[in-house]
Amino acid sequence: MVLLAADGVAIEAVHEPADFDADVTHDAAGRVPVTVVAHGFTGSAGRPHVRRAAAVFRRYGAVITFSFRGHGASGGRSTVGDREVLDLAAAVAWARRLGHRTVWTVGFSMGGSVVLRHAALYPAAGPDAHASGHADGRGSGHADAQSPSPADAQGSASADGHGSGFADPHGPAHTDAVVAVSAPARWYYRGTAAMRRLHWVVTRPLGRAVGRYGLRTRIHTSDWDPVPLDPAEAAARIAPTPLLLVHGDRDPYFPLDHPRALATAAGPQADLWLEPGMGHAENAADEAVLARIADWAARRAPGG
Repeated sequence: MVLLAADGVAIEAVHEPADFDADVTHDAAGRVPVTVVAHGFTGSAGRPHVRRAAAVFRRYGAVITFSFRGHGASGGRSTVGDREVLDLAAAVAWARRLGHRTVWTVGFSMGGSVVLRHAALYPAAGPDAHASGHADGRGSGHADAQSPSPADAQGSASADGHGSGFADPHGPAHTDAVVAVSAPARWYYRGTAAMRRLHWVVTRPLGRAVGRYGLRTRIHTSDWDPVPLDPAEAAARIAPTPLLLVHGDRDPYFPLDHPRALATAAGPQADLWLEPGMGHAENAADEAVLARIADWAARRAPGG
């Protein structure tokens, strides 16, 4: 399936039904929840670690995987977490058009920062929001989430200017539960060797060539303008939507002050799991961790 993001970029996406023997709760109409998986930088819908995560999540409901812009078979160029929020919104809106009333977003690394901003910028509100997504009046708890106007979405994409939340052009795009794995708490972090290498790939012409031909990732040449909403600021604006933060204590990219800062910003509505021995993102999350994540989402935002 090819989706169109709000700024017209073509996004590769795949919908897979729940496993036949999935441990899933259907609603009265027989609908099941769906997990939308947001991969990390240089990943794609077809990468083995993404496929492994999808296989685990299918035990709990349907799954949508997609490739961010500049990755896989999607069009455009990667903006390393900025305009990618539009890609995720398109995938979530597609999930709702397919009839899923409950949507869980799970993001890894760059995808983790994207699911945080997406939850802040696309709040659940109004008659289209699902009850488990807090459309019972609590959806307006996202008020003052820095959400761009539709015009901003078409132009500067994720200008994150003040305003009310808006749906993706193709329909409601809010999530009912958010999981950010190995996500940064702030932009431009260069405190580890791994992040200094990543910045070289993103900011230098030779690095972008390595990204394109070695990592199969096409990277935009322009700097962010304006700078997107900071992940910690986004985390502070997600309540009352359930939020889970997962981070390994051996993450070579972002040390433990990042998940702790996100948890502090999010407040008591967020759950924080610091995983002993775990490294970074979907490559390091084993099946046991992935199953616990899916179980958490099923408990915090059940439904069909």
